[in-house]
Amino acid sequence: MKLSDLKPSEGSRKKRKRVGRGTGSGHGTTATYGNKGQRSTSGGTNSKFFEGGQMPLTRRIPKRGFKNPFRKEYAIIKVADLEMFKGKERVELKDLLETGLVKDLKAGVKLLSNGDISFPITLVVHKASKQAVEKIKAQGGDVEVLI
Repeated sequence: MKLSDLKPSEGSRKKRKRVGRGTGSGHGTTATYGNKGQRSTSGGTNSKFFEGGQMPLTRRIPKRGFKNPFRKEYAIIKVADLEMFKGKERVELKDLLETGLVKDLKAGVKLLSNGDISFPITLVVHKASKQAVEKIKAQGGDVEVLI
């Protein structure tokens, strides 16, 4: 027996079905797609959300509320978080990013009044609440608001 004598056993290999190769082949004209209907023509597929022509689920469910497409989301820091900058006179945005207090600037940084502060500091932020500004100014500090 030689390597060239080897062949697969009878019935283990099957010829593939060649469709659309003329009427004599037995699989011509409609090419096994049937006569009529959506799936018999080219482009005859639909999306995974198609529900057979009935009103789609996304349109049947009632919509609630309002989503403002122009909403700005701010990275938030609190007055209590500023304790880590004790001994520093001026804190800018790059300082907040370096320390990890702000990971993503988003639309800017906003200072909120949660907590207390015990030393004067000058802080540069995009927005600040009135109470937060009052707390920092009471200690002799200042808040610079960027526009």
